[in-house]
Amino acid sequence: MARLSERESLDYELMLLLEQNPELSQRELSRRLGISLGRVNYCLQALAAKGWVKLENFRQSSHKQRYIYALTPDGIASKGAMTGRFLKRKLAEYDHLKAQIALLERELPKRGGDAK
Repeated sequence: MARLSERESLDYELMLLLEQNPELSQRELSRRLGISLGRVNYCLQALAAKGWVKLENFRQSSHKQRYIYALTPDGIASKGAMTGRFLKRKLAEYDHLKAQIALLERELPKRGGDAK
């Protein structure tokens, strides 16, 4: 199983948010993901081009330019396929951080520092 790329990780996190709340605005998606509004728009357009996300006008909104970003059946299947790779990537990041923390904890007393 191939590792998830950084771009695929972003797509995965975006699809996860949309699955939980398809009514989130691009601005809110940008805030939650910590990326620019332009990048969110680009990613949504790319997901729509793949057929993974469908953009629908949000009729209950007083703002007629609001959209619902609904995952398509293909999008749900693709997100499911990415889940294992996403977990593998996060576990590798976790292991790397644990090793860094252990190194710092060993180094700190040698330097006369205090972690607190």
